[in-house]
Amino acid sequence: VQLQASGGGLVQAGGSLRPSCVVSGSGFSINSMAWYRQSPGKQRELVATITYVGSTNYADSVKGRFTISRDFNKNTMWLQMNSLKPEDTAVYYCYAELSELRKYDRWGQGTQVTVSS
Repeated sequence: VQLQASGGGLVQAGGSLRPSCVVSGSGFSINSMAWYRQSPGKQRELVATITYVGSTNYADSVKGRFTISRDFNKNTMWLQMNSLKPEDTAVYYCYAELSELRKYDRWGQGTQVTVSS
């Protein structure tokens, strides 16, 4: 099972991006997925989570600007990022908690988001 993140890029402050994350493989079910981000010199931080039933949680720093969504029938998750700020610049990683007889997790490779002022 692998996670592939894409859709990052360079955008001006105030702009929008919508990265996606696809889970590939077989024989698994998705319990929940999440986006994390990491800036140079900082620890990786949780941005948003979404469960199988669609419950969501957001970091305070992105509430009202970012929206996490998923289509687990297509094993895909998105992060709609609006009103981007330079401090949102980071590598964004997707994460999935999966089940296949037991629970386990996987990380994607990350996608760079750069917001210019």
